[in-house]
Amino acid sequence: MCVVIFAICVAAKVGHVQFVEGEKWSKLGEDLTFDYKTVKATRGNIFSDNGSLLATSLPFYKVAMDPTMINEDIFNKGLDSLSIKLSKFYKDKSKEDYRRMLKDARESGKQYLIINRKQINYQSKKEMESWPIFREGRYKGGVIFEKMDVRYRPFSNLSRRTIGFVNENGNGAGLEYSFNSALGGQNGEALFQKIAGGAWKPIFDGNNKKAVDGLDIQTTLDINLQDVAETSLFKAMREHEADEGTVVVMEVKTGEIKAISNLSREGDQYYEKYNHAVGGLFEPGSTFKLVTMMALLEETNIELTDSINTGNGEFTFYKHKVRDHHEGGFGRISVQQAFELSSNVAMAKLTDKHFGLKPKNFIDYLDKLKLSKPLGLQISGELFPKITRPEDKDWSGITLPWMAYGYGFEISPLHTLTLFNAIANEGEMIKPILVKSVRLADETIQEFETETLNSSVCSDKTLAKLKILLEGVVENGTAKNLKNSYYRIAGKTGTAQILEKGKYTKKYITSFVGYFPAHAPKYSAIVLIKNPKGWQQTGNSVAGPVFKDIADNIYSRDLELHTPMVEKEVLEAGVFPTIRAGNQEELTMLCNELGISNHTNTDEEWIKAARNGNSVTWKKNAIVKDRVPDVTGMTFRDAIYLLEKSGLRVIHEGKGRVTDQSLSPGTKFSRGTRIKIVLS
Repeated sequence: MCVVIFAICVAAKVGHVQFVEGEKWSKLGEDLTFDYKTVKATRGNIFSDNGSLLATSLPFYKVAMDPTMINEDIFNKGLDSLSIKLSKFYKDKSKEDYRRMLKDARESGKQYLIINRKQINYQSKKEMESWPIFREGRYKGGVIFEKMDVRYRPFSNLSRRTIGFVNENGNGAGLEYSFNSALGGQNGEALFQKIAGGAWKPIFDGNNKKAVDGLDIQTTLDINLQDVAETSLFKAMREHEADEGTVVVMEVKTGEIKAISNLSREGDQYYEKYNHAVGGLFEPGSTFKLVTMMALLEETNIELTDSINTGNGEFTFYKHKVRDHHEGGFGRISVQQAFELSSNVAMAKLTDKHFGLKPKNFIDYLDKLKLSKPLGLQISGELFPKITRPEDKDWSGITLPWMAYGYGFEISPLHTLTLFNAIANEGEMIKPILVKSVRLADETIQEFETETLNSSVCSDKTLAKLKILLEGVVENGTAKNLKNSYYRIAGKTGTAQILEKGKYTKKYITSFVGYFPAHAPKYSAIVLIKNPKGWQQTGNSVAGPVFKDIADNIYSRDLELHTPMVEKEVLEAGVFPTIRAGNQEELTMLCNELGISNHTNTDEEWIKAARNGNSVTWKKNAIVKDRVPDVTGMTFRDAIYLLEKSGLRVIHEGKGRVTDQSLSPGTKFSRGTRIKIVLS
């Protein structure tokens, strides 16, 4: 009796579920087996400055099949041929195994069969689309090509960390991460059905939302220069068995970063692990002496010719000793020599003397020069510089003398480069830039222009002196090994001890930062190499040669930097000792008064003299806008008038007539460019 009652209850419940709650459970079953899933958009490309691909997304495909959709006649006729092709292509199963797999799936009614988990490229997909059965397409042939994009870098590891990445969780680094909103596009939605085994099969539904592909970005990077920079840095780090290294090359006028490389050592291998240029903080060492000299020249009446006694190269400040690298010291030297020879004692004594009672005035220069905050770069990863201030509890009497030569605080390599670039750029400090534009095919969606951080970092007078100092480092100072006869380099060496566990070790950060060619700067660069091994552990011997190697390569490739040697025409002494070049009216009058025969075939105001027997012939001395005039042979008065009228800033040396000029005649220049003339 109990069994009968139980059976009646079961039947009643089944009937209730089937007829009363049927629609509810049918809907729930549909929800469990169908779902809209995200379809990822194709990621945008990253290009170099000339349009070369730095990163792109290549389509790869997973091959699946719904054997139940295939017409029986098509299936039977193509089965053997398809099995043979699959076996030859994947080389993992025999043709019999593939034949059995396809046939069993069809007979069991399996609607989603993964042919092989190995992904294929687009060329292989096109080939497969011509195979038996597959050639019938999605609906008649049952083939399913599930697309998935794989990020590909045509230049392999070139600037790998700067280009960066984005992982599945949306985290990442470099430009890929910083411009993810533009590169990533907008994902779509597609309907999928859950089938046996937990796999999801795409269903082609009218409500599917199509993905919108990402935008492209064009960077400022120069592929050739990037390769040169990385190769030079790698060779130096391997030679010196260094731990870390970074190099950045920037265009002076635009702030465009043309090359950036960051290498770290692990065992015997070097690779891009971290972007030291952007996110690394280091004590700058002697490269910071540029800031010290700027503050001294701006705030005091100090002159480069003034003398400073460095003694035996050791001086005590508040029970702490400051030492020079040169054994025995430099004795009494000029302020200019102190900078060129990188005397720590001189910089510390001068700073303590003039700013010891008003340290805030010195620290204010770090704020003015944008050294105390992140630069606001287009790439993520910047850190706040670590600057000690007078109001901080760890400020002491030795803090300011230490800061004078680059110790006791930390800034990034890009901070230092941005400062030196400002000197090369006639005092205008501009923000470094890595991305020029965001594009959709040939259409520019967003363009990034040069941004000025400080229109004038110092007075013109100070700027001229700072340039003399930086050129002097290479001509007469610690970087004489970088001097060459083709073009001039201006810059500063740096060698800073590494602080570990609160104590300075015998490990060093070596650096060189500067610009070239010095007379008309086009590029600035910084090289920083950490903890080199061996007896060479200074900025000039480790980092300096890398700078010169890169500069030499640029000079050999960039013909705009080449100014032809000017053939100097010198009149014989004796007959025409004073008539060489100048204003035509004045020179004609002078010749007439001296009774010298002179002739002209030009109406130009400015002329040059050429000897013709015992007479003078006036030759045209063309003055072209934005081109350096030829003032050799002119008096100082004529030369200064003509050069300044053209928009050049003039520094002179000697007396008499111009015998040499630092900028070759005819060279293109921008207003405010400095030129040095030598008179005798």
